[in-house]
Amino acid sequence: MKKTILTAIGILCAAILLANGGQFEKAMAKNIPAMYQASDPETLLGVVNQLTRIGDAEANRWEPYYYAAFGYIRLMTMVESNEDKDKYLDQAIAAVEKGETIKSNDSELESMKGYVHMMRVTVDPASRGMQYSGLAMTSFQKAIALNPQNGRAHFLLGRMQFGTAQFMGGGDGGACESFARAKAIFESEEKDEKSIAPSWGLRGTNSAIKEMCEGE
Repeated sequence: MKKTILTAIGILCAAILLANGGQFEKAMAKNIPAMYQASDPETLLGVVNQLTRIGDAEANRWEPYYYAAFGYIRLMTMVESNEDKDKYLDQAIAAVEKGETIKSNDSELESMKGYVHMMRVTVDPASRGMQYSGLAMTSFQKAIALNPQNGRAHFLLGRMQFGTAQFMGGGDGGACESFARAKAIFESEEKDEKSIAPSWGLRGTNSAIKEMCEGE
């Protein structure tokens, strides 16, 4: 009961703040970098909770739930037990699904959904590989069909292709081609520091090319 009351108060406070013109963008501009920069679970969870409150208060914006899902994936990598990993991945997929109720058939949300499926595989590859790798591939391919210029979809597809190929015995499974597409897309994009649209992926793509395609 106490938790419910505190949550309701948090949403109300967020709604009051966002009611002032431009506050949504300001709140997102503060919390998106904080989500990327948080280096411990407690700090990161606080940011994720704030993003969720913003989403609950701003009923027509999908972006807070997208970044909350990303935060939960980051949290999953910071904990040790499979139970905790799955807990955060459950919350990540729930956040994606909230975003999809606001904007259906969105390439970015579909990519994030595939990312959650891909991370499910890493919890227990032997028992989950067949199910979740297939779901991840389906999501990444759908994301690319929805927007062929989504570099994150190509990057994540490449990671899934490489992991699957290595699990099956070798090769890159087409990953290097996907990474090359992602890199070209990222490098052709115009940068807008004020935009809250997803823009991550170039650094990871460059690292993947060096490690998986150039053997560095």
